[in-house]
Amino acid sequence: MPAGETTMTIGTLARAAGVHVETIRFYQRKGLMPEPDRPRGSIRRYGARDLGRVRFIKSAQRLGFSLDEVADLLKLEDGTQCSQARELGHKKLADVRTRIADLRRIEDVLADLVARCSTARGRARCPLIDALHQA
Repeated sequence: MPAGETTMTIGTLARAAGVHVETIRFYQRKGLMPEPDRPRGSIRRYGARDLGRVRFIKSAQRLGFSLDEVADLLKLEDGTQCSQARELGHKKLADVRTRIADLRRIEDVLADLVARCSTARGRARCPLIDALHQA
C-alpha cells in the first residue's frame, strides 16, 4: 500500500462499506476482491481502494447485477471501455423491463383473484385457493 494511505482491518473496512465481514470474505472467495498479504505476525490491511471496490460491488448489486455480471463490470472498472459497459447495462435494462412486465401481469392476476375473494359468499370455495390448486 502506498505510504500514507490509511489502512483498515477487515472489520473496519466492513463497517465503512456498510457490509458484514463475511460479505468481504465471500467477495474474496468469488474473486471479486483481492485478499491482501498478511505481513508475518500481523493482520491483513485494507485501504481506500478496497473500500471503493466494495462500494462498487454493492452499487452494482443494488442495480440488479448478479455477482457474475459484477465481475464483468469490474474488468471494465477503469472506464475506458464504455461501449462494453453500455452493452452490459443494456442487457440488464432489458432484463429489468421484462421482470417489470412479469410483475405487472402477476399484479393483475392477484388483484382479480383478491377482488373475486371479496365477492365470494356462503359455502362458495375461495377463488384464490382454487386458482392456486389449478395452476
